[in-house]
Amino acid sequence: MQLLLLSALIIAPALAANDAQKPMSPQERAKYQAACPDYSTYSKYALHAPFGEGPMALPYQRPSKACRTFESPLVEEVIQELTSRMVDKDLARLFENAFPNTLDTTVRWHMDGTETRKKYSNGKWEGPQSFIVTGDINAEWLRDSTNQLAQYQPLTKKDPAINNLILGAINTQAEYVITSPYCNAFQPPPPSKLLPSQNGQGDTVHPAYEPSFVFECKYELDSLAAFLSLTNQFYNNSGSTEFLTKRWSLALETILAVLDEQSFGTFTPDGTFRKNEYTFQRETNTGTETLSLSGTGNPLASGTGLIRSAFRPSDDATILGFFIPANAMICVELKRTADMLSATKGANKEIIARLRRKAAAIKTGIYEHGVFEHKRWGKVFAYEVDGYGSSIFMDDANLPSLLSLPLMGFLDVSDPIYQNTRRMILSKDGNPYYLAGRAFHGIGGPHIGPQHAWPMSLLVAVMTTDDVEEIRENLALVKKASQLGLMHESVNVNSVREYTRSWFAWANSVFAQTMLDLAARKPELLFGEGSGAYRVGDGGA
Repeated sequence: MQLLLLSALIIAPALAANDAQKPMSPQERAKYQAACPDYSTYSKYALHAPFGEGPMALPYQRPSKACRTFESPLVEEVIQELTSRMVDKDLARLFENAFPNTLDTTVRWHMDGTETRKKYSNGKWEGPQSFIVTGDINAEWLRDSTNQLAQYQPLTKKDPAINNLILGAINTQAEYVITSPYCNAFQPPPPSKLLPSQNGQGDTVHPAYEPSFVFECKYELDSLAAFLSLTNQFYNNSGSTEFLTKRWSLALETILAVLDEQSFGTFTPDGTFRKNEYTFQRETNTGTETLSLSGTGNPLASGTGLIRSAFRPSDDATILGFFIPANAMICVELKRTADMLSATKGANKEIIARLRRKAAAIKTGIYEHGVFEHKRWGKVFAYEVDGYGSSIFMDDANLPSLLSLPLMGFLDVSDPIYQNTRRMILSKDGNPYYLAGRAFHGIGGPHIGPQHAWPMSLLVAVMTTDDVEEIRENLALVKKASQLGLMHESVNVNSVREYTRSWFAWANSVFAQTMLDLAARKPELLFGEGSGAYRVGDGGA
């Protein structure tokens, strides 16, 4: 701890005068990197001044300028404009720390596309590239990185640096998808020359993968949807189609091939067992970390229109492989991709038609096999189904979730089936993973266990309601659980000082997105009565 503080003291004075100046060049930044404290340790301490002006006096958790991994003057403008207007100074400090956290700490490698570099065959690794780690793990999850960048997407039209960073993230994810479409987390790209790390697990996976390229290979349908979401957000905010390269098109074709393969049931029409293309077995004593039946998972029916997902976004194994939230997400993103391609010159009409057919089949499958009449809650969405009639009624804090269905664009928040589902999953009587204790309540999941709820679930609840009291209650709990000035992965419902992960960039991004949502949708809750809405990308920022 003394070394940590010493590093901060050495760097901070040298940079204080320069913090408001233009972003540092990579060469300037490199001079200081060796002295930068490890952020996973740095973020565990509430010692960093200047402290917030609110009653909680929350610490300042941004690294010194030279230790930040990416900079954007426009991001600094957003922070200044929003926090200066926010009445609750504790929320303001949380936003100040959380909104830039991905840029400050997780851009492990970025190339803007102008550098001279080694040429790879077939156009691999060309153009801008960005490697975005999840935080305290030196690997990139497709899902996490897409969510980590989401709050910056509205800035892509005005900030060339942010535009180039996200374009690079699309290009990098495309290479991951092409090479290992069944995998969820990846090592640093080969051109980065960064060393890979090991996850310490004993996994037997088919199709086989290269460990120096893949960090973990759990097939999660939402990871493929996340790649499309990253692309569609970029297009819808920037209007740019610069990502439409041969590599991106190959990534899209690879995704469609996986969706076709994973739409088959466990048995052929004549009852013959059909081994799945993807199997996963881990040497573990934790049931959620591996798949049953020699790595194939429980049987699924044929002809449902749904797509199998071996794992959930929590990285826990599905019980019934037709995971409804991920099916809803891929359905939305396939349609958005079709719409985007339809608006571009020379688009492949056959691919567009294929995207629309697949999206329609999935949506039909969700409503035919994923909606049930519950004796207490009425018509609701199940969390997982098998197509034979079996279902799991629950929700997990990780996104996509049933709670987040409106946020992903699958339906309107007023949808009656969604409202029934929302009441069910936000109830201890309806959701086994709705956890409540003396200090905190919210949705958790099996990933951490039955005593830890995730602040992220309360933030999603805020973004899916107009109920002012519900919003205020959830924000108060989120503040209570954020005494280090950042979002945790989960907190013990009986003691918020017991948490997992001091540095979890995905959760910090969801907090920032929640504040931006309220600033646009319910500005009076952040800025006071009579205040006008604030939208990132409008006006100055």
